[in-house]
Amino acid sequence: MNVLTLSDIPIGFIYSEQVRTRFRHIDVVLSCGDLPYYYLEYIISMLDVPLYFVRGNHAKLVEYTTGGPRTHPWGATDMHRRVVNHRGLLLAGIEGSIRYNRGPFQYTQWQMWGHVLRLTPMLIQNRLRHGRYLDVFMTHAPPWGIHDQPDLPHQGVKAFRWFIRTFKPAYHIHGHIHVYRPDTTIVTRFHETWVINTYGYQELVIKPGVCPNSDPLRFGKE
Repeated sequence: MNVLTLSDIPIGFIYSEQVRTRFRHIDVVLSCGDLPYYYLEYIISMLDVPLYFVRGNHAKLVEYTTGGPRTHPWGATDMHRRVVNHRGLLLAGIEGSIRYNRGPFQYTQWQMWGHVLRLTPMLIQNRLRHGRYLDVFMTHAPPWGIHDQPDLPHQGVKAFRWFIRTFKPAYHIHGHIHVYRPDTTIVTRFHETWVINTYGYQELVIKPGVCPNSDPLRFGKE
C-alpha cells in the first residue's frame, strides 16, 4: 500500500496541481498534525483517496476559511483515540503534545496515559481477529527519548514508549519536531517498531502485517 504521510508544514508542490501527477500512485494519506484544514481538504480533493488525521498542538478549535468555519477537514477521518482497519491496514492515533500552556490539544503525561489505555481494548480485538495489534500508530508528538527535545513543548510522551513496546506496531509516525538540518535523525528502530518523523512529508510502502528489516524510507522507494 502506497502511503503519503504529512505534518507541520505545508509543501508548495503538494498544495498545487503537481500533487496529482507526483502522488497519483498514493492509496492513503496520514496527517500527523499542525496542518491547515484547507490544505488537507485540497489533498483529498486532488488525490481522491482516504485521509486520516490527528490534530497537533497548534490546531484551533475552529478554523475559519473561505469555505466557512471548520472543526475538522471535510472528508477526513479523525483518528484520536480510534482504531481503524483500512483495507487490512490497522491504524490507531492520538492527537496533541505535552501540555506547556492552555492550548486545546495539549495534555499532561498522565492524560496521555489515559489516551493510550483507551485504545487497549480495541487493540486486543485486533489481535484476536487479525493476529496482530496494529500496523501504524500515528501521533503528533514523538515518544519519550526518541526524536524529542529537552524543552517542555517538545518533550516526548512516556506512554508512547510503553505503547510501542507492548503493541509492536510496524510503524510509529509522528510530527511536532521540526527538521532544519539534513543530519537530523528522523528514522529510529525501537524494539520492533520504526519511529518516523514525517515533518513536511514522507512516502512509504506499507505491507499490512509486515515490518521491513531495513530503513523504511529507503524500503518505500524500492
